[in-house]
Amino acid sequence: MEFYPHFLLRLFLILLQKINSILDISVIIPFLNEDESLPELISWIERVMQANNYSYEVIMIDDGSKDNSWNVVKELSAKNSNIRGIKFQRNYGKSAALNEGFKAAQGDYVMTMDADLQDSPDEIPALYNMIKEGNFDIISGWKKKRHDNALTKNLPSKLYNYVTGKMSGIKLHDMNCGLKIYRKKVVKNVEVYGEMHRYIPLLAKWAGFSNITEKPVAHQARKYGVSKFGWERFINGFLDLASILFVGKYGKKPMHFFGFWGTIMFLLNFVMIAYLIITKIVLDYPISNRPMFYIALTGMVIGTLFFIAGFLGELISRNSADRNYYQIEEKLGL
Repeated sequence: MEFYPHFLLRLFLILLQKINSILDISVIIPFLNEDESLPELISWIERVMQANNYSYEVIMIDDGSKDNSWNVVKELSAKNSNIRGIKFQRNYGKSAALNEGFKAAQGDYVMTMDADLQDSPDEIPALYNMIKEGNFDIISGWKKKRHDNALTKNLPSKLYNYVTGKMSGIKLHDMNCGLKIYRKKVVKNVEVYGEMHRYIPLLAKWAGFSNITEKPVAHQARKYGVSKFGWERFINGFLDLASILFVGKYGKKPMHFFGFWGTIMFLLNFVMIAYLIITKIVLDYPISNRPMFYIALTGMVIGTLFFIAGFLGELISRNSADRNYYQIEEKLGL
């Protein structure tokens, strides 16, 4: 019985550690070559968190910066233990950075924010209160008044959001806004890869989190540096949307798509071949010099290839390795 008090003491210390480790908010900030803006951004976030008495962490993901950004993060982390960091060995993209941040986040609510000071940390309290009181899964920022070029950014962005909303069924004015807040269970149940960061609300919807809304937020003019995205992001965005809609519906059952259409195509063209054979036997019509014969033969081959693609897709989907593996050079506070 002598161990009993020691056991209780140890249990108490473990519970105390768990209680102290609970965080209200995790702020995830992916960045690339933003050494000028990071000190100002972190100082701004610290002021907001202290004013509202939030327990928090800031996870900063360096996506292969070539400037002094990582050294800035080290200095900031040394001054504030709430600042954590992940440094990629090379540039992997925003989706990779967010995915690593999601895996590391410990807060009850997880907020994402760009590092270029165009997202205002003053929006944190309103977003936090809204998601907590409204029981939403995701609240996406909506930059109603933008400080971007109307022709090269605003107009394409409106077109992109309109088409995305129609195809996905999620009515957001600004789906690609970097300023979002999530319940912790949402980010722990979605996998972000490739360039899918634009469609995290859609990924969440496919995962069963459909209580998604938006809130107008302030959009700051860029103060330092230049945008890291060009015109190609709009083309890539629509290609990613097509991919994610297909993967969301058939990713776990590719045979249902490829196998179905492959079988239909094979059978229809097999009927055409059978018809040609019958006309050859009964009416002595030639087969090899009729266009229908080559069309049907090609259709049967394509149908077979579709079926094989579905079969291989099933094998891959059931045996695929982790696609989200990235070379991480260094971590801070994690």
